Amino acid sequence: MSRPTSSEAGFGQHYIALAQGSSAKEVVNNHAANILQFYTNLPAEKKDFAYAEGKWTITELLQHLIDAERVFTYRAMRFARKDATPLAGFDENDYAANSNAAARDFDELKQEFTAVRRATDIFVSSLNDEQLQQGGTSNNKFITANALAFIIYGHLLHHINIIKERYLAA
Repeated sequence: MSRPTSSEAGFGQHYIALAQGSSAKEVVNNHAANILQFYTNLPAEKKDFAYAEGKWTITELLQHLIDAERVFTYRAMRFARKDATPLAGFDENDYAANSNAAARDFDELKQEFTAVRRATDIFVSSLNDEQLQQGGTSNNKFITANALAFIIYGHLLHHINIIKERYLAA
């Protein structure tokens, strides 16, 4: 299955553009190891750092990534299984405000991130072309399982760029 077209990308064209590969399986192969290595090596001394007032700390950002990946993967699973029931959007700021991330142990959060990442890699790699072509409505926009697979990795890459520019450079 090839890269998602704009008609199947829903909200995620920006994220899809960041994911390098001509298929979902290739995106997993190109990015999974580097993404995991980057996030699991975030320095503990930066865990409470936010680059500006009102911005998430590294800990809150890591929790956001876990939450968002679960949501995106759930959507992809539903559509891949031919469940086209419209799915609501989610407000990442509400999730962050209610995550209690600041009270989490940073190493345990990294372990959870690793478990979610590995499960997603296995799930995306298991999807065949027919499953990837399936789509439905999410947040009032049509999107396919294929597009969601690319979005998952692109979203993680997007935040790597932000962390490098605004968190680790400070």
